[in-house]
Amino acid sequence: MMDQKLLEQIVSQVLAAMPELNQAAKTEQGIPVGVSNRHIHLSAEHIEALFGCGYSLTKEKDLKQINEFAAKETVTLVGPKGVMRGVRVLGPVRKSTQIEISRTDGFALGIAPPLRDSGNIKGSPGIVIVGTKGAATLTEGVICATRHIHMEETDARRFNVADGDRVTVKISGPRGGTFGDVLVRVNPNFRLEFHIDTDEANAVFLKTGDTITLCK
Repeated sequence: MMDQKLLEQIVSQVLAAMPELNQAAKTEQGIPVGVSNRHIHLSAEHIEALFGCGYSLTKEKDLKQINEFAAKETVTLVGPKGVMRGVRVLGPVRKSTQIEISRTDGFALGIAPPLRDSGNIKGSPGIVIVGTKGAATLTEGVICATRHIHMEETDARRFNVADGDRVTVKISGPRGGTFGDVLVRVNPNFRLEFHIDTDEANAVFLKTGDTITLCK
């Protein structure tokens, strides 16, 4: 039978190690994936141009990120070589209109959207947007969004990263691998989620709700 004093020492050592063990376990937890299909963020000016004076977007469902939602409204994109219908509008209203598509979408439309961090649209291609009440011609605003991870400060401390860092993530599965140059975006209103577009997700058999891990 184990000596009582020895047993107490073992229990004490295990309890002392628990915070470290728990932290290690949390660090190894997977980061949930959100696959971004083609979508558009609209300015107030363009909402009125496309849907009518004084029009407000109608929320269809909340997205994981706080205050962001998929609207019931969709638009049609008209490029030099093709037309793309049913492109979902995401809210809330943005200062500038931004369209996020995949490289494959760009081929279909006949444009070459650059790989950019969200919000960086300067010098990007334009396109024609058609709504239910009118159309708008953009001189710039179409991008392929860089893959990125949303997280709030607690997660940033847990993963030992900061806003603006570039990291590498690991994907498991039959066509798994690693993605480098993943932008970290930290904000109190963000919720932990890894965003990639449909081209990248299809290449490694990822879908929304899967998980990836941050490489150390």
